[in-house]
Amino acid sequence: MTRVVAKFGGTSVGTIERIRHAAGLVADAVARGETLAVVVSAMAGETDRLLGLAGEFGAGLGDGETDVALAAGEQVAAALMALALRERGLQARSFLGWQAPVFTDGPPGAARIAGMEASAFEAAMAEGIVPVLAGYQGIAEDGCLRTLGRGGTDLSAAALAAVLGARCDIYTDVDGVYTTDPRIEPAARRLDAISHDEMLELAAQGAKVLQARSVEFAKARNVPMRVLSSFLEAGESRGTNIVADRDIAERRVVSGVAYARDQARIAVLGGAPQSSFASDTFAILSDADIGVDMIVQAHGREPETVNLEFSVAHRDLNRAQLALERGLPGLRISSETGLAKVSVVGAGLRQRADVARSLFGVLGESGITVKVLATSEIKISALIDNDAVERAVRALHAAYGLDRMGN
Repeated sequence: MTRVVAKFGGTSVGTIERIRHAAGLVADAVARGETLAVVVSAMAGETDRLLGLAGEFGAGLGDGETDVALAAGEQVAAALMALALRERGLQARSFLGWQAPVFTDGPPGAARIAGMEASAFEAAMAEGIVPVLAGYQGIAEDGCLRTLGRGGTDLSAAALAAVLGARCDIYTDVDGVYTTDPRIEPAARRLDAISHDEMLELAAQGAKVLQARSVEFAKARNVPMRVLSSFLEAGESRGTNIVADRDIAERRVVSGVAYARDQARIAVLGGAPQSSFASDTFAILSDADIGVDMIVQAHGREPETVNLEFSVAHRDLNRAQLALERGLPGLRISSETGLAKVSVVGAGLRQRADVARSLFGVLGESGITVKVLATSEIKISALIDNDAVERAVRALHAAYGLDRMGN
């Protein structure tokens, strides 16, 4: 009998009607002979509402009490889903993170899953009960509740699927993974399958279908994943399978174009080339829990100096500058805002040496200036002006033939 962990995101449980519809999808799967466990996010908008309430008292992400407040959103959704399943004639029971338990380490607001106990879920499923786990949360070693960061319910679902030996079905508001955002490029095509590595890069570069850490977790533990739409009737969603690279039947040069708005560029100027300048810079940012991307090091204007440039999310800019000014006294730090990142991702890039040249050419023909370029084995990203994102996405999507690609 096939085991499935079905995860429903915020839009999929955003109203009582949506919760009832999601419960119907679960009931249909059970009727087909599948054994289901369910993981839910908070109802759409609820996490932001609770964060705003915590903010009224001067608390924000990274505060332990904020974690307690935010976890209430998933608690409510899990209980309502269990009630909706009971309304459908199924036995169901909700579980909070500490009841599973889901073990975490790391700071409040950005904890990592360190382990999960499966016995409570196994016992419930053996009795024909559908367990409903409140996602996004777990318990730290000191007994305090912790949340997993934005998109953390995807990670909860992947972890539960791993300990249950189940497939992980991620239900969202789109019918699978597309070659780019259909709201920007109507010619975007749904992919039947995509590799873990490609999906991980797309998620990391701004695609919002899946949380990157959940894909990384699934890859490491060989958890099969699917992305499906909860807005269609049972059996109608064709979805996208996320599989090992070796299982991709058709090798594409580029599988998708992703983007992330609201980026900023920071330049640290005048470092000593033979010193620990670069490592000190990134240690300061790491200690401040600030992620960096698109790193460039170059000779400075002054003799025997180097400059370091990198991008950060705009929301982290002020904290990054403050941390660097304190940690690197005497160096000049400048920044630029109003930027965005656009990326092309594909396993076929491994065999292509001309992608950077063609990307520059495509964007140049569209009148778009590339400020910083960064590459990896299966990804190339460009930092551009925010207001050029849509033109860049459409131009790259067409240039790499994604609008003509069959499913």
